[in-house]
Amino acid sequence: MAPVVTLEFGGRATGEPHERQSVECDIAEHLAEIEFPTASPQVMSLARTFWEKATAAHVFCAQGRLRGERYARHWHDLAAISRSQHYAAAISNHAIASTVAEHKSLFFIEKDMDGETIDYFAATTGKLKLVPDGDARTALAKDYEAMIADEVMVGDALPFNALLDACATIEATINESTTIMRP
Repeated sequence: MAPVVTLEFGGRATGEPHERQSVECDIAEHLAEIEFPTASPQVMSLARTFWEKATAAHVFCAQGRLRGERYARHWHDLAAISRSQHYAAAISNHAIASTVAEHKSLFFIEKDMDGETIDYFAATTGKLKLVPDGDARTALAKDYEAMIADEVMVGDALPFNALLDACATIEATINESTTIMRP
């Protein structure tokens, strides 16, 4: 495993809402005789993180192209969130979904494959697409496999097809139950 921690920051992000979360070393539970440091950083809320990643995946599906390496992390994270106790609260937080759509509509204007402006509100109101097709799916699979080979994701990384099956379930669940209204 590479001794690397990657933190992602962006000048256009609001970081709101945020909360304090405790962080502990993964190995601490296996080496109880050693005291490892802990921290409680201020982080973006899980619901905001979920909707940021879901809309990023939606843009990829609409454009059909990767925006750099290790972009598949968003699908991995969405699937991991869907397996957590926080999933139901994250997908049902319509206020945050709407806030993300509004923010991205102002600061992350993107075009789809046909040159049309991507509608983030549609992604949060029943037209979310998380599973790419064709060449986009192939490119995402290669990116994901490279991340696994580089040991970016360890422990709970699903096989690629299982990952996209999980994301298809997320997509269907959200699209069937979303009732968010535009501001």
